[in-house]
Amino acid sequence: MITLRFYSIEDWESFVNMKSELIELKAQLLNLRRMVDERTKEVKQETEKRERIEHEVAKLERLNIIGQLAAGLGHEVRNPITTIRGFLQMLQNKTDLLTYKSYFDLMIEELDRTNSIITGFLSLAKNKPTELKRQCLNKLLANLFPLLLADAYSQGKKCIFEPGDLADLDIDTNEITQLVLNLARNGLEAMPPDGCLTISTFMDGQNIVLSVRDEGPGINSEHISKLGTPFFTTKESGTGLGLPMCYSIAGRHNALIEFESGPDGTTFLVRFSQPMEKTHSEN
Repeated sequence: MITLRFYSIEDWESFVNMKSELIELKAQLLNLRRMVDERTKEVKQETEKRERIEHEVAKLERLNIIGQLAAGLGHEVRNPITTIRGFLQMLQNKTDLLTYKSYFDLMIEELDRTNSIITGFLSLAKNKPTELKRQCLNKLLANLFPLLLADAYSQGKKCIFEPGDLADLDIDTNEITQLVLNLARNGLEAMPPDGCLTISTFMDGQNIVLSVRDEGPGINSEHISKLGTPFFTTKESGTGLGLPMCYSIAGRHNALIEFESGPDGTTFLVRFSQPMEKTHSEN
């Protein structure tokens, strides 16, 4: 144990001053450490955000390349397919070929599947024209909800719609309908019987958010980085174009798709930027 001795008032005052300075230095050190920790956390968040943005940009660039290819070849491939399908329909009705009707049905079914894949390709085209119209996203979803409810019911599952108070959006009805159908059907397929799909909308700052949440087992960590990559699918009969189509539609609407996944389910969030108010000249 150290015993301090003071031989004058000046010694005592000097000691008190030194002690005060040490206490102040400790406080400054703690404050500095707190600032460093906060800054480190901010830098980490910014780095993660930049990595996510770079990942999304790379994904959109790949989609754009495939979309350009699709735009160039899609229509040319469809023409002969339509011709072949027409002749098959004509031949399957001939009396002497009724024995082969099941074969004709199978060929027509495969041609239709090929046509649906081409349709998916064409939807990836970046320069695909969109017919934007200012409308309420909730109204579009309300019109679509009976179809989703029927899909869920046919699989022994449930579906609920929770609309929030929203501003109107500039959207293409057909494209957003396709986006919602793809996300909802993916969610339904991911869930076991009695699972519930929740579709909701809400405002988050200046963003209008569409949320599609399922109660499935979550996305395998090995598959997360591949989501949205054309032709990547975990379904036996999937084409791997549904989610890439959603990303392309979101891109044409200046929207961002995010997702959160865990053992209790997966939530896809589509964030739309709130449109600027129209001027009187536009009205």
